Amino acid sequence: MNEGEAERVIRVVVVDDEALVRSGFELILGASEDIEVVATASGGDAVETVRRERPDVVLLDIRMPDVDGLSVLRELRTMPDPPVVAMLTTFDADEYILTALHSGAAGFLLKDTEPEQLAHLVRTLVAGGVVLSPKASRTLLHRHPGTEAAVDEEAARVRLLTARERDVLVLVAEGLSNADIGARIHLGAGTVKDHVSAILTKLRVTSRVQAALLAQRAGLLDERTWSEAGR
Repeated sequence: MNEGEAERVIRVVVVDDEALVRSGFELILGASEDIEVVATASGGDAVETVRRERPDVVLLDIRMPDVDGLSVLRELRTMPDPPVVAMLTTFDADEYILTALHSGAAGFLLKDTEPEQLAHLVRTLVAGGVVLSPKASRTLLHRHPGTEAAVDEEAARVRLLTARERDVLVLVAEGLSNADIGARIHLGAGTVKDHVSAILTKLRVTSRVQAALLAQRAGLLDERTWSEAGR
């Protein structure tokens, strides 16, 4: 591998209290030439490991006996140039999904995600896309059905968006990167980036995932859209 190719390798840290899970993720992701699992850690060593390795992506268990995954997430989010963090869990309980996403997680994956999907999901995270497992997506839909949007003050901010910004927001919620959005609606990546920045400002959120949640709550999305976002 030459220097140019090495620069494109996605660096990943896997944090989980179970050694078997850590090894499994390392083995699966390590089979991709453009992804390297640079370290694995249990919860207690998570923050120190991430600070040392400076990965692009952290796959973080949300339930660990020695430390709360949500607390680790919040600490990682305070780092300068923090990594993209996706939460891992065997549960799809509403409170964990919503708390993690509102705390800055860029995605939410169940540990029974198909192995062949993992590399694609990691690439999506690095590209700025939204990653939600289909089960998590359905949970969000049932928790915040679009019919309740009229009484949701936060979701009402979607009305501040232009028609083009709404189009971009829907594609953000589908998990597309800026480049993919531009290709879909024939805009330059820079223009899409400007639209996304305006969307985050108008919706008063700090991440694409939080913007996608408001889009769903405002009724802009249907179940098919959210299921596709997890693919």
